[in-house]
Amino acid sequence: MRIMMMHRTEPKWERGELPGPELIAGMGALMAEMQQAGVLLSGGGLRPSSMGVRLNVAGGKRTITPGPFTPGNELPAGFAILRTRSLEEAVAWSTRFAELIGDVEVDIRPVTEAWDLGMMPRPADLTTTRYMAVHKANAASESGAPPTTAMMERMGKLIEEMAAAGVLLAAEELTPSAQGLRLRFRGGKRSITDGPFAESKELIAGFVMLQVRKIEDALPWATRFAACTGDVELDLRPLAD
Repeated sequence: MRIMMMHRTEPKWERGELPGPELIAGMGALMAEMQQAGVLLSGGGLRPSSMGVRLNVAGGKRTITPGPFTPGNELPAGFAILRTRSLEEAVAWSTRFAELIGDVEVDIRPVTEAWDLGMMPRPADLTTTRYMAVHKANAASESGAPPTTAMMERMGKLIEEMAAAGVLLAAEELTPSAQGLRLRFRGGKRSITDGPFAESKELIAGFVMLQVRKIEDALPWATRFAACTGDVELDLRPLAD
């Protein structure tokens, strides 16, 4: 099964502080070990919410709120990784997605790149930016009820259009939080809470996607992750097939 391990942000990351060399080295070594073990699918971090926007569609009306975000319902139901020429273009594609779903909230933030961390210069010929669009959970997504055939057909057409335009890099749905685990690491101690989760009030700072036999197999990797970062909250959520 595929597991998405999401870690929550801290005030320093929201202020735009960058990880130090020790954290970058530690995470790099851990990712390399995950890859060698054959469990790593992908991973990434997100820039501060001040660099993004929050998109709300309710009753057919669209509202766009520039970041930084006020904490609200931060429990994700799924996400897409887009590559666009601007934030406005990412918002336009996300709006079309949101209008298919109905009432929904979507956070759109830039993905952290190596040049954002000072590890290399930004390629001179690069004219696009990667954005992560996270749509939030609601009663329908948490119920686990499958979408209608008509909805799947409309969504499939939009995904095909986005892929043909070279905009869509990835799109995933999460299973209901009842199937997940929430881990808190504090002072070297770990606590585990079974889902379903109450709405988390903390933004996502980044994610790692793992291929494991069962969700419990991700726990040692989560513990290793916390050893690099220190006190942290992690959600482990299976991805829908």
